[in-house]
Amino acid sequence: MRTVICERLGIQYPVLQGGMAWVATAELAAAVSEAGGLGIVGSGQAPAAWLEKEIIKIKARTAKPYGVNVMLMSPHVEEIINVIINHKVPVITTGAGNPGKYIPCLKEVGTRVIPVVSSVALAQRLEKSGIDAVIAEGMESGGHVGELTTMALVPQIVDAVKVPVIAAGGIADGRQFAAALMLGAQGVQMGTRFMCATECTVHPNVKNMVLKARDRDTVVTGRPTGHPVRVLKNKLTRYFDELERHAAPAAEFEAFGVGKLSLAMAEGDIENGSVMAGQVASMVTREQPAAEIILELIKEAKATLKSAGKFAAE
Repeated sequence: MRTVICERLGIQYPVLQGGMAWVATAELAAAVSEAGGLGIVGSGQAPAAWLEKEIIKIKARTAKPYGVNVMLMSPHVEEIINVIINHKVPVITTGAGNPGKYIPCLKEVGTRVIPVVSSVALAQRLEKSGIDAVIAEGMESGGHVGELTTMALVPQIVDAVKVPVIAAGGIADGRQFAAALMLGAQGVQMGTRFMCATECTVHPNVKNMVLKARDRDTVVTGRPTGHPVRVLKNKLTRYFDELERHAAPAAEFEAFGVGKLSLAMAEGDIENGSVMAGQVASMVTREQPAAEIILELIKEAKATLKSAGKFAAE
């Protein structure tokens, strides 16, 4: 199961691990890369010194390609980019902004640039800046979300750009992987499934919450801020619901949300913290090694694609 993404990124399988802040550390990223996918360290709002330590750790664990997710709204973004350039990180994925001004210096050291987008217009605009691929992420995903579903978004972006498209949002097993390929994607990115990888260092309370999740246990919060976020329901989301019902100003949402992601992911407070997870959380039923997740995904996808032949016209 090789696509143009495998050739472009130097990986065995067209599977990227989402760069989730406070979740995607060197331990998880290295395990995914060793298994043939592309492991990604999530820099989030972390300072550059933290990222540099993670890059050193991942280099000690694998010689295979890896990536870093860069939040372009981070107050440390300039220093983060400098660390990436100094270490010649093979791949970066980006969110919350346009990476255009950094692309020339990243290209000089051989870094591939793959932004995450939630609309056709943004994908087309970023393509002009010289990106290597694009991740089309539907609103089923965990964390910050757009308005279009993966099923609707992916084929539209495939038709609108020439660079390879990677599908994200609502992908946890081989059936969904195969569906993404049929929509024209050249690979997939998964986040929630890897939260329960054995090598993931997220707090055990978070893993248990994901494993116990049911199909309707996620909710989108913070719409008044213009930056809605999908999370698992808890005491925090109920409070956000109250704020929304009372038409609280966006600033109140923003102020109350500060520090809530680390409160859940690092400290394990799954009632008062923000447990970002996608709608496929209920499909994650056990903790297992990253390599096992990837091999299972590929096996299921191949079986699905093979069985699809029975629907072809004679």
